[in-house]
Amino acid sequence: MEYVKFGNTGLDVSRLTLGCMSFGEPDRGYPKWTLGEEESRPILKKALDLGINFFDTANFYSDGTCEEIVGKFLREYTNRDELVLATKVYFPMHEGPNGKGLSRKHIMREIDKSLKSLGTDYVDLYQIHRWDYGTPIEETMEALHDVVKAGKARYIGASSMMSWQFLKANNIAEKNGWTKFVSMQNHFNLLYREEEREMLPLCKEEKIAVIPWSPLAKGKLTRNWEETSARWGKEAVGQKFYPATSESDRQVVERVAEVAEKRGVPRAQIALAWVLQKDTITSPIVGSTKASHLEDAAAALSIKLTAEEIAYMEEPYVPHPVLGLD
Repeated sequence: MEYVKFGNTGLDVSRLTLGCMSFGEPDRGYPKWTLGEEESRPILKKALDLGINFFDTANFYSDGTCEEIVGKFLREYTNRDELVLATKVYFPMHEGPNGKGLSRKHIMREIDKSLKSLGTDYVDLYQIHRWDYGTPIEETMEALHDVVKAGKARYIGASSMMSWQFLKANNIAEKNGWTKFVSMQNHFNLLYREEEREMLPLCKEEKIAVIPWSPLAKGKLTRNWEETSARWGKEAVGQKFYPATSESDRQVVERVAEVAEKRGVPRAQIALAWVLQKDTITSPIVGSTKASHLEDAAAALSIKLTAEEIAYMEEPYVPHPVLGLD
């Protein structure tokens, strides 16, 4: 495993992040295709065996049971000081007023609940899952600063928003002497490259760590265009992001398959290698429901695509509607 600095910080993270949304009780909350505790443990163990030290969760995943499963396993199998543990806040955790968002009330309640679920005194990275249009960003940034100063988080990060919003939040934090965001968790892969317009150049200029989600386009880049999966049938979000009617997307998927066949490797390795070779990317978030998925991800680290291969896979891309911000 390779390790890199986390943006403009002294934190060392593995070149791959394990996205833990796959782990959680399937009868609790969102999503409905998750693995329970016993099914999750071999995958978490494989991540540790491969040298992955960065684990990304969220309070919203499976109504908190994702954090519980991940936290319990990691307490049993490794030293907390060796891990980089991340979670997120924003989405609804209960019905009624104040059940979601980025108000001081919601943040302060949810960080304590996440720490309890994870069984730890602090998280290394506390992220806002989305932008909250109903709360002044000043209130959010001050609350996050207080979370850091209370020792409950080491760093703060953001996810999936407009570039102007991200810059505004950090400018307000800097103006007031508050903790700034050090990372961006955004939507980026060969089928969705809109982040190349503004967000990725901004992060490069500001030395912000980039940890993209869905680097394999929820599996669309790993199989024939017409193929589906049991998870895909339950994945309304993925169907919205990657509609089966996009001819340009089909061509991208087919070209990934061609490059993979010529190299004699699985398509997942090629699609992930493309993300890893972008100089703005710190550590792609790789989800997994099988240990073999992580083996493919680790193998992608050793693949160096040629300029010709990269251009060939990128060439069919056309502009896409901005998705993944809500």
